[in-house]
Amino acid sequence: MLISYIRKETVSHKTKQMKFTIKTAFIIVLFLTRFPAISQKGDAFKRKEVYRSKGLIVTQITKNAFEHTSFKQTNDFGNVGCNGLIVRNNNESIIFDTPINDKISEELIKWIKETLHCKINAVIPTHFHDDSAGGLKAFDDHGIPSYAYFKTIELTKENNFVVPKNSFADSLVLKVGDQQTITKFFGEGHTKDNVVGYFPAENVLFGGCLIRASDAGKGYVGDANVADWSVTVEKVKKGYPDVKIVVPGHGHYGNIELLDHTINLYKVR
Repeated sequence: MLISYIRKETVSHKTKQMKFTIKTAFIIVLFLTRFPAISQKGDAFKRKEVYRSKGLIVTQITKNAFEHTSFKQTNDFGNVGCNGLIVRNNNESIIFDTPINDKISEELIKWIKETLHCKINAVIPTHFHDDSAGGLKAFDDHGIPSYAYFKTIELTKENNFVVPKNSFADSLVLKVGDQQTITKFFGEGHTKDNVVGYFPAENVLFGGCLIRASDAGKGYVGDANVADWSVTVEKVKKGYPDVKIVVPGHGHYGNIELLDHTINLYKVR
């Protein structure tokens, strides 16, 4: 009888242990499912401002991607921050969009060379407006190659702006170290010539003025194709399904939700 009782107690104890283990595992799974951001927090890169002056801010947003922001005084929208992107690999870099003018562009070029210790392989304005190509002459003066979509070449000529030196049709792939960048025209939106830049190594998309920040309205549409805007961004979203970080032309960077916000903002209803 004593042996039988001990066996029953042992089985009962094991059953309780098993129930406790299953219950604990269920709670852990539920917690991780409901709070994924908390479980992955340690893996996220902490953004940090790495340079600031009166006219220029540089913010590191991933290990090898930096947002540069300069400022344009406008009549309709006040003093507007204008974003661009620097990507680097093996002491080489590529820049999407120049700062707003040549003076600030000189400052950015100096910072990249002296602080990042990187050669600048290319600068790529993503459309013809001055918040994208306003500092192009400074890059020309340093012998830095400039590349732009062929419609951007046409529009800069029409407006008597500084003209990028090299053109491409549809898309452009450039090496940066042993990685690459992809610049592609998906369709009209903010302008007839707006392209986006992608850095596959870290899944960073520079949307330029085609993409709106999460808290932004429609903004300037004087040269826009509003009817096609949402369709174009839907193509961008489909083309880069793995994107993790999206940098807009103005405002705070974010994730794929910026693409959804832009699609909804201009969707024809």
